[in-house]
Amino acid sequence: MKSGKQRRAAIMTRRKKLAVKRQAMAAARELSHTPYRFIPVNEALLAPNNSYGAPDFVRRGYYVVRPFLCVDCNKEEIWTGSQQKWWYEVAKGFVYSAAIRCRLCRRKERARRDEARRIHLEGVGRKKKIG
Repeated sequence: MKSGKQRRAAIMTRRKKLAVKRQAMAAARELSHTPYRFIPVNEALLAPNNSYGAPDFVRRGYYVVRPFLCVDCNKEEIWTGSQQKWWYEVAKGFVYSAAIRCRLCRRKERARRDEARRIHLEGVGRKKKIG
C-alpha cells in the first residue's frame, strides 16, 4: 500500500510525462504546415545580431537546401538544412553568412591556416629568445 506522499509523487510524475507529450504534440501540429524534410528554425538558439530585419529562413520558419559554388574549386555543392541548422544554432554562426567552400576545400583552408599560425608562433618564440 502506498502512502499519500508516494501517490502524490506518482501522480505528479504522470502529469509531467503527459505535459511533455502535449508539448510535443503541439509542436508537431505547429510544424504540420511546413513541407516534408524541411528543418524548422529555433529562433531562440540563433546568435544575436543588430540587424533591423530577420533573415529569410527565420521569416519562412524552416531551412531549405541551398546550392552554392565552391570559391576555390568551382564545384557545385549543396548546403543542406541540417548543416544550416548546425551552423546557425549550434555553432552560433552569423545569420547572414552562407557556405562558400566544399568540405574538401574547407579542410585544406583550415590546414593552411593552422600551418601559417604554427610558423608565426615559432617566429615569435625565436624572437623572444633572441631579444
